[in-house]
Amino acid sequence: MARFHRTLTDVCKTLNVSTRFIYVNDGSSDATADILRQLAEHDPRVVGVELTRNFGHQAALSAGLSIARADFVVTMDGDGQHPPELIPTLLEHLRGFDVVLTVRRSTEDSGVGKRVTSTWFYRILNWISATKLAPGTADYRALRQVVVESLVRLPEYHRFVRGMVSWLGYRTVAIEYDARPRISGSTKYSIGKMFKLALDATFSFSLVPLQISAALGLFFFILAAIEAAYVLSFWVRGDQQLLAPGWGSLMFMLLVVGGLLMIMLGIVGGYVGYTLQEVKGRPVFLIRSIDSADERSTQQPVAAQKNDRPLERQVPLDRA
Repeated sequence: MARFHRTLTDVCKTLNVSTRFIYVNDGSSDATADILRQLAEHDPRVVGVELTRNFGHQAALSAGLSIARADFVVTMDGDGQHPPELIPTLLEHLRGFDVVLTVRRSTEDSGVGKRVTSTWFYRILNWISATKLAPGTADYRALRQVVVESLVRLPEYHRFVRGMVSWLGYRTVAIEYDARPRISGSTKYSIGKMFKLALDATFSFSLVPLQISAALGLFFFILAAIEAAYVLSFWVRGDQQLLAPGWGSLMFMLLVVGGLLMIMLGIVGGYVGYTLQEVKGRPVFLIRSIDSADERSTQQPVAAQKNDRPLERQVPLDRA
């Protein structure tokens, strides 16, 4: 983290703007909180945000956006894969646009499996959703303040920020970059987390799975009607003795129809479950403390609210 911060500050020295660095600690179990505290003590521009637990990458990103107050905001990962040297280019493109996205051209330490799954994820999402994303779109982007405010107002609990930025519809341009190896450690994005992110993106931006379920149900209903008409024709002709017992085909149809029903119920259940979590109105994240040169927050957890006041921090009175 300290190495990344040095690289970031060296790049920002070339910018003719005042800067502030907001680091979000998403419930890390290592020494990240102590490192952020030390950075905040030595650099008045550093703001260390510590969440009460691990809420996930997209929630941590939303936490940083919720307290960002600037004309231009750049979001990036702190593992070094997003090159800070690209920041001047991002800000330069903001002169004519509201959003500057980055598209990952290559990743030096990513395997073939991850590249293939990432490519197909974006292809499928673009096919089933009206919200389009370029393959390789990253969470490394530059935003105008009006875009940040619009994102903060979105009350979604299951957040897929890349899709949300695209859904807003602001003037957008994309530039390519080559991802670097991580400064240290390994990725925390397990297959399970990537699968969950894919579900969040699918259920949040598309109803196509429900439509496919309905189409499959109609298709098998038509097949059943054809089968019934075929069997009935033997009785009309008086050739019912020609009908074979058909135990194998019957079991086959039962298994196929039963499996499809389970799949369709699972898809519908997924949407119902997501709806349930939305209507509960729970905050997307909770902030335990904020460390900076101007403020120290060690009071009760601070909620980032949703619904009527989506993602707004409830600031204690002694800090207001």
